[in-house]
Amino acid sequence: MKLKGLIHEHYDQLSKSQKKVAQYVIDYPKSIALSSAQEVGATIGVSETTVIRFCYSLELSGYAELQKGVREQLFVQESSLTTYQQSKLAMEQEPHFFEQVMEQDRATITETMKQINEADYETAIDRLANAKTVYVLGLRSSYTAANWLSYTLGLVRGNVQLLRPETEDVIQTLSQMDKQSVVIVISFHRYLKETIQIAQLAQQQGAFMIGITDSIFAPIQSCSDVLFPIYSPNKSTLDATAALFSFMNAIVAGLSVKEKDRFEKRQQTYRAISSDFLFVEGVD
Repeated sequence: MKLKGLIHEHYDQLSKSQKKVAQYVIDYPKSIALSSAQEVGATIGVSETTVIRFCYSLELSGYAELQKGVREQLFVQESSLTTYQQSKLAMEQEPHFFEQVMEQDRATITETMKQINEADYETAIDRLANAKTVYVLGLRSSYTAANWLSYTLGLVRGNVQLLRPETEDVIQTLSQMDKQSVVIVISFHRYLKETIQIAQLAQQQGAFMIGITDSIFAPIQSCSDVLFPIYSPNKSTLDATAALFSFMNAIVAGLSVKEKDRFEKRQQTYRAISSDFLFVEGVD
């Protein structure tokens, strides 16, 4: 029983309270494995009956079957890096290995396209175009993506800042945020508490929050005004890389078209500055 897929399948039919249970199951499977339905309900502020009805909504026989499924998954759970390697070992004996890996990336991009809500995408582009300041946050495995996105957005519009908690006073930066700020948060499994905490503080400042993650049930969803799930066949950030960068490119492309005049003006200013000492022309 793949609980995540089961919850995703029935999610739209769940009541508001049952969706809270669904989120808790995804975020805290160990608690589900060790706690009674009554204890889980008390923890998240719903009744024991709601927890049990949630199980029925997933077409399970009851809470005991939910616990059994969670315990089985915890028992066989492996690290995302191990899962990544095993998926590649399965391709090892087949010809054209690199083509298979790249074909898997193409399939991942296709699946991500299906998951993106176009209205949310347009909202994100509008907010990025009109924001006073844009902040980008991504730590550890998400740092490279955040660095690329902040740099590239900076080519299109001004006032884009990469949040770096290890080298700056994040509280000072947060204090400068307001309703005219947009924060893009990139958070993938395993979800860092620091990323989520900073995002929550930014939300409290009134900033518009754009979440980019690997699941609609990821912790960052609770403080995202729009959320973009990037498909991955397993929990490996490595396997989500192609789709992640493709979607970030779509964000930059959308903003460059939306803000065509401002983009062209920035490029003219950029080209006007002498930079011969920085670059070497290639051979034709």
